[in-house]
Amino acid sequence: MRDTARMRRRLSMTSLIDVIFLLLLFFMLSSTFTRFAEVEILAGQQAGRRTQDVPPMFLQLSPDGLTVNGAPHRLDDLQTSALARATSGTLVLLSLRGAVDAQRLTDALIALRRFPGLSLTVLGR
Repeated sequence: MRDTARMRRRLSMTSLIDVIFLLLLFFMLSSTFTRFAEVEILAGQQAGRRTQDVPPMFLQLSPDGLTVNGAPHRLDDLQTSALARATSGTLVLLSLRGAVDAQRLTDALIALRRFPGLSLTVLGR
């Protein structure tokens, strides 16, 4: 038994390191590093800066729906909502209701990009 213990050779780590390096190189070169969607987030402004006397619009986002001034809508049919008739500079207050995840909020922000004249404020919890 003692002879078999002495006959054992140490493993060479060189080939293992080579394989790991090749795998790392393969995954780095085959990956795509693109941005699928970019949402611009700006810091809030002071409330006294509004010059128009237009009342704000209220949006309430929940995990399964969206209301615009109390009327239910889907994210893909906002063109038929009151947002389409809003004047430039209208303040839009977006409130989160329930367990809204980050993807749902991002989808809503991307959908609201179709209305460039609106001033959006996301209300915290």
